[in-house]
Amino acid sequence: MKMLLRYLEPFIPRMSLGLAIKFTGSVMDLLLPWMLSRIIDEVVPQKDMGLIALWGGGMVLASLLAWITNIVANRMAAWVAQHTTETIRHDLFTKISLLSCAQVDAYSIPSLESRLTSDTYNVHQMIGMFQRMGVRAPILLLGGILITLTLDPVLALVLICTLPFLGGLMLGVSKKGIPLYQELQKKVDSMVRTVRENISGIRVIKALSKTDYEKERFAGVNEAVVEQEKKAGVTMALTNPLVNLFLNIGLTAVILVGAFRVNAGLTQPGKIIAFLTYFTIILNAMMGITRIFVMGSKGIASGNRIAEVLETPEDLTTAPAEQAETEYHVEFQHVTFSYAKKEPSVEDISFALKPGETLGVIGATGSGKSTLAALLMRLYDPDSGLVSIHGRPVFSIPPEELHTKFGVTFQNDVLFADTIYENIDFGRGLPREQIEKAARCAQAMEFISALPEGFQHMLTAKGTNLSGGQKQRLLIARALAGNPEILILDDSSSALDYKTDAALRKALREEYGNVTTVIVAQRVSSILHADHILVLEEGKALGYGSHQELMDSCEIYQEIAKIQMAKEGA
Repeated sequence: MKMLLRYLEPFIPRMSLGLAIKFTGSVMDLLLPWMLSRIIDEVVPQKDMGLIALWGGGMVLASLLAWITNIVANRMAAWVAQHTTETIRHDLFTKISLLSCAQVDAYSIPSLESRLTSDTYNVHQMIGMFQRMGVRAPILLLGGILITLTLDPVLALVLICTLPFLGGLMLGVSKKGIPLYQELQKKVDSMVRTVRENISGIRVIKALSKTDYEKERFAGVNEAVVEQEKKAGVTMALTNPLVNLFLNIGLTAVILVGAFRVNAGLTQPGKIIAFLTYFTIILNAMMGITRIFVMGSKGIASGNRIAEVLETPEDLTTAPAEQAETEYHVEFQHVTFSYAKKEPSVEDISFALKPGETLGVIGATGSGKSTLAALLMRLYDPDSGLVSIHGRPVFSIPPEELHTKFGVTFQNDVLFADTIYENIDFGRGLPREQIEKAARCAQAMEFISALPEGFQHMLTAKGTNLSGGQKQRLLIARALAGNPEILILDDSSSALDYKTDAALRKALREEYGNVTTVIVAQRVSSILHADHILVLEEGKALGYGSHQELMDSCEIYQEIAKIQMAKEGA
């Protein structure tokens, strides 16, 4: 709630005005039954048509004022809810963008997606409901009780006796409801995760005829969401029938007591009619309060989940450190790292690259190749050891400076639904000649030139209207376009034929020879001419040296090279 109050603070003047207008409209609603009671009991017996018309006109005016003020106040409430949620969503998106990879792993992407969508929607609904009903319902409830006390205190006391039961009911139900809705959002996270996996792997699912299996898996998580929502909904739904029960018991008691009092001449029929109208108003106010409790339970649960992300402390902080004198551009010194802090993903890795040198990293899937690239860019901090650039530990380099040093293509990189030019530029405002140079070097200019729109050709999301090799070439062009100090190519040529791969490596040497390069590859041919080659297996370095040195000394590298070169020769 503290988080929500902080975001609502700038809108307090507008909210105050809206609440004042809502208060005026609610008072007008309360005046109508009282005016009707006066007309029946005092004005009509006088048989003065002018006086009846005057009071009738007053009722029409009060009705119009109530209608107009409620519309204006509701529009203002909607505006505040909209802009508050917009700000929360913006800050949440920004915070998610700044989370470290370890923090994103801890929350999970599906959970962050649902917090950014369904949770912010619940908060939006709660803010709007609190402004629309949060003033109106209590005013109608308390105002109705106060006016009934002035009309007939005895009948009002019959009504008031039901209120403690109603208050206890709502308090008990809401205490149970909030944890249930928090658990519901976790189930929604699980469903979003399953949908993401199905969408991402749709081709594999179809190719392996696993559609029925995935349907059953989705049905399972969907059923879990339904069951949890049913459990939360049934718990909160207890309020409506029980509130109706208590109030209608009170209404029955009011009618019985009122009948006896009218018969005894202790009250008048007009007051009974007004009293019944106020009772209806009070009933609707109580129903409104129950809706507030239901929506509030959802909104508070969602608000807590949002606040959890917004209040997440930064874990990759920049710390001062001395810059060592060194001839090396990139250094790893006895680096060990594990994702789950159990079994190391890479263990005791050391190497050093001079400016312009190329390191090839090869090994089986899961051997830790991509982890080295992530540690170099400080997407994660090592558990032990030191990663440095030009003698500066990466933890001492501010992120805005560190990340401009790199051009990178990841294993599962993304192209956006935009033009080829914008996908290479990536919002950096680069000169066109740099983009064209990068496209030529990446061997992408040939197929770009063949397209009718050239660089203005529109791509679909994830570049599904391109082949695998074309996508990889565009991603390499994006990495090169910013003239990086360090180029990281993480298995980025796996879809290229050997001729294109060779042309790419030649162009890199000629056009970007001063760039220090790290190539993560599955093929020996992609790293054959690298200055240094690191052979990994289960996170450990089994060999380090040039191609020829490894062919002489590293048995695993020899096996990989012989198998792959035999296939290439075939």
